[in-house]
Amino acid sequence: MTTTYAALLRGINVGGNRKVPMAELRTLMEELGHDAVKTYLNSGNAVFASATRDQDALAAGLEEAIEKHFGFRVACMVRSGPYLRSVLDACPFPAAELSGKQLHATFFSGPPVTAERFASLDPAAFLPEEFRLGDQVLYLYAPDGLGKSPLGAALSRPGLLKGVEATSRNWNTVKALVEMTEATDA
Repeated sequence: MTTTYAALLRGINVGGNRKVPMAELRTLMEELGHDAVKTYLNSGNAVFASATRDQDALAAGLEEAIEKHFGFRVACMVRSGPYLRSVLDACPFPAAELSGKQLHATFFSGPPVTAERFASLDPAAFLPEEFRLGDQVLYLYAPDGLGKSPLGAALSRPGLLKGVEATSRNWNTVKALVEMTEATDA
């Protein structure tokens, strides 16, 4: 029996750096033994099916294969379709009322990320922007988008995220990945 997952690759194909063509990524993932591999956009999102249940092992295998094939390391996070559905369903912001560029999900690897990690930030200083923590995810409301978000920049400071990999997706991408994982499971 297989499980459908999404692989979230961090920091590829941005500004012409760390190029990972999606067709090559699909082929690479198929060579790793994954089934029903599909990519979404050019920013490092892939959906696939695997009999392996260990998401960390799947991520590590993909990181190793990418480094061997492309010559650079890319942090990867692998999340199951049901987990992504839970992220979508647990959104603390009125997602249906916002545009996809106003709402983001930052996915974390490593040890659980708790509110204490962000205690040095004064939430009032960033209003109307806000963030909330979920299960290994941070929800960010940024009305002017992530690229112009002072709170987004503050949340991604290396000191706050020490020891944890993080990668963000806008809400349209989160919804698309949920749809893709559920379609693959059907």
